[in-house]
Amino acid sequence: MAKETFKPGTMIYPLPAVLVSCGGSPEDYNLMTAAWVGTLCTDPPMCYVSIRPERHSYGLIKKYGEFVLNLTTEALAKATDWCGVKSGRDLNKWEAMGLHPQPGTVVKAPIVAESPLSIECRVVQILELGSHHAFIAEVVHIAADSRYMDAATGKFDLEAAGLMAYSHGQYYALGERLGHFGFSVKKPGTARKQAAAAGKKRAATAQGKSIAAQKRESAVGQKRQAAAKKRAGAGKPAAAKKQAVAAQKRTVAAKKPAAAAPQKRA
Repeated sequence: MAKETFKPGTMIYPLPAVLVSCGGSPEDYNLMTAAWVGTLCTDPPMCYVSIRPERHSYGLIKKYGEFVLNLTTEALAKATDWCGVKSGRDLNKWEAMGLHPQPGTVVKAPIVAESPLSIECRVVQILELGSHHAFIAEVVHIAADSRYMDAATGKFDLEAAGLMAYSHGQYYALGERLGHFGFSVKKPGTARKQAAAAGKKRAATAQGKSIAAQKRESAVGQKRQAAAKKRAGAGKPAAAKKQAVAAQKRTVAAKKPAAAAPQKRA
């Protein structure tokens, strides 16, 4: 195949587009967008983010030695792009984009409440590489949105979060899943068995939700019937009393002697 020749550049795409949150107190909390991020080590868990020294967030991360990598979704696409072209020196990005900072569990830097996954990091080294300086950090805590936790397996379902990727200046939604780690060496039939098991699990989950919904509807119906009976029961004594009073009045009226007719004069 014929190949075109490009000058050396950064062409490792796609990449995650993350919101980097930093600062040590609510007064200086800030956000910036970064795609130059990645994993460095599994044990201990380590990652990095590369930032230009002139960026406002660079000084905050260097000052406090902490930051948070917040994964972004399709719903956060506009906020992610906007936070990458505006400076925290000039305005409050949180307020402008309607995002909400929450205190980190281990670090002073805040997490983004709207992010499905927030990775709290503590800087261990700064590499001054050139246009960007790389903050090498150890992962000290992860905050996961409970909405994407699978109750049956205890696993976090990143696919359901609708994650977003960045590629050569463009943002993209993630596409169809092609396989899982090691699928190429699985024995024939394993994939079908896993798919069947997943289908049964989804069916069981749907059935459980349906049964729960039916129970809720039944409970609501029973409460309504009980309330109606109560109202009907409360009205009966009053109606009976009213009828008794009316009957008594009729009886009294019937017992009264009729008034004598006036006599005419001769």
